[in-house]
Amino acid sequence: MTRRSIEVEGFSHGAQPIPAACRVGPLIMTGGVYGLDATTGKIPDDVSEQARLMFANLARILEVGGAGLGDVARMTVYVKVPEARAAVNAEWLKAFPDPASRPARHTQQNDHLPANMLVQCDVTAWAAE
Repeated sequence: MTRRSIEVEGFSHGAQPIPAACRVGPLIMTGGVYGLDATTGKIPDDVSEQARLMFANLARILEVGGAGLGDVARMTVYVKVPEARAAVNAEWLKAFPDPASRPARHTQQNDHLPANMLVQCDVTAWAAE
């Protein structure tokens, strides 16, 4: 199997040499996905908008990798403030409306998210070849 970096226009890890995700066979694993606005290149201050953009960026990354939100098996969410959980949950329910078909999820507080970043996630997805 060949490992392949997944890059998405308008999303990056700044100056770090890290791709948005990596695919090996049908396995896709992302790096940290956050609420970067692809149009402005900035992270908005509003936590609800960050959560919305985080899921939008995740969907774009998975699509470039040959998968979709329906292929996500596990998501870890990092929140800077406990109040961010409600914003994440609202977008989670939009992304995964069927309670019988949701990925596993773990949410934890991370006080060290950089700058004004309030939410970040990483996922493991399995995409058919």
